[in-house]
Amino acid sequence: MKNLKFEELNLSDEILKAIGNKGYEEATPIQAQSIPYIMEGRDIIGQAQTGTGKTAAFGIPILEKLNQGEKTVQGIVLCPTRELAIQVAEEIRELAKFKRGVEVLPIYGGQPIDRQIKALKRKPQIIVGTPGRVMDHMNRGTLKIDKVRMVVLDEADEMLDMGFIDDIVTILKVVPEERQTMLFSATMPKPILELTKRFQKDPKHVMVVHKELTVPKVEQVYFEVKEKTKLEVLSRLIDMYNPKLSLVFCNTKRKVDELVAELQGRGYFADGLHGDMKQVQRDRVMSKFRSGAVDVLVATDVAARGIDVDDIEAVFNYDLPQDEEDYVHRIGRTARAGRGGRAFTFVVGREIFKLRDIQRYAKAKITLQKAPSSEDVEEVRTNLFLDKVIEIMDEDDLSQYVSIIERLAGEDYTSIEIAAALLKMAVGNKDKEVQHEETDFNDTGAEDGMVRLFINIGRNQKIRPGDIVGGIAGETGIPGKLIGSIDIYDKYTFVEVPREYAGDVIRIMKDNQIKGRRINIEPANAKH
Repeated sequence: MKNLKFEELNLSDEILKAIGNKGYEEATPIQAQSIPYIMEGRDIIGQAQTGTGKTAAFGIPILEKLNQGEKTVQGIVLCPTRELAIQVAEEIRELAKFKRGVEVLPIYGGQPIDRQIKALKRKPQIIVGTPGRVMDHMNRGTLKIDKVRMVVLDEADEMLDMGFIDDIVTILKVVPEERQTMLFSATMPKPILELTKRFQKDPKHVMVVHKELTVPKVEQVYFEVKEKTKLEVLSRLIDMYNPKLSLVFCNTKRKVDELVAELQGRGYFADGLHGDMKQVQRDRVMSKFRSGAVDVLVATDVAARGIDVDDIEAVFNYDLPQDEEDYVHRIGRTARAGRGGRAFTFVVGREIFKLRDIQRYAKAKITLQKAPSSEDVEEVRTNLFLDKVIEIMDEDDLSQYVSIIERLAGEDYTSIEIAAALLKMAVGNKDKEVQHEETDFNDTGAEDGMVRLFINIGRNQKIRPGDIVGGIAGETGIPGKLIGSIDIYDKYTFVEVPREYAGDVIRIMKDNQIKGRRINIEPANAKH
């Protein structure tokens, strides 16, 4: 089945706007197949694994069929775990962003029931909950279900394994018979099939099966990060491994544009690729990437489909993919033509559960690593350089260079001193034009190895991240890519620089100018 744009699914302007806001470019197979049938009022059996876009497949039609003016529970989604209930409720809320008056409430065990009773009095129209807690509220009379028109059983096989089948049967018996019932499950064991026969009317079976895909020779690691530290970790990994070409995946078009601007502001040769770009723009970007004029390409999954480049040495999952199959497609972009490759994945908070699904599906060992510090960057770069030196000594004819070194050695320099000087030139220090001396800064609220600085200009002076990077790099000689996170406010800005350079930056930039404006710069307070 061809990939459909959401505009082809006859959805309301409010829903299309919310989808655009999330940056999704086209419907996943389960969405493209399920949404039209659910909109028609059909019962659905959706056979699909976690991470295939199921939530939007049932969430969008529920929101479209909702009577917004009616302050009663009209839709119930049953989930096996509290984590999934919270996640599903949040996604439906995001899809309902531009629909006025829509209330979505998650209810689950482990949260004080009094708080849930109070929230239920606000008359939500959609309940997302675990079967036990939903039944508890029904028995107490705090959840009225006489107006429910749509019921979803999400991850039905998981609910079966967790012993919820009796609770589900009890709930389905009580919910009005004139309703639409949607069941989603990765597998269809006999008790689930019996549920469908008993509680669904002529259901439409929609099946999305992952192809078995494995990727050899790719070293796969992940980092547990905060959203705001992703850029710094990405920068350090690129600096450490210095891949010939890097491919960075984001889930939305907006994120691609934002990340490209941030990387360019740090001095990287980066460009982006996404579905809003005209073909001539895409061709131009791809031509630069193939030639190496751009060595960091940031893309969405849709835009990356046509990429077939052999020299990609690293793939970064800046955003965790929504579909396990997309993960395999992404990391398969490296290790082409028998080469090895590296795949780095950034995981934020509860995304660790989705990563476990990916590992099971891809049959891959994805190893946890600690996010690199600036010292780690220097060490790895040095080791990689020394590996290259050993390779050259083993394989190349060095006779003409040996005579040059012998000449230098005859001028009272030892071969060790000459090698050390060459190493200093080749690794890191070649860029350090300022003679830095470390100052013992107090806690400024920066991450390890960095110092956060306050600058007294901001958005009101039309300052952008590129101006800050350019100003500091231009005056101090520090490479732009070493400059960390930049937070611009109306009247001031915070910027993070490596601790070993902070004293030099303050000394050189004090009373200097950025974008023609004289500035004051000083260490930030940690509370900022």
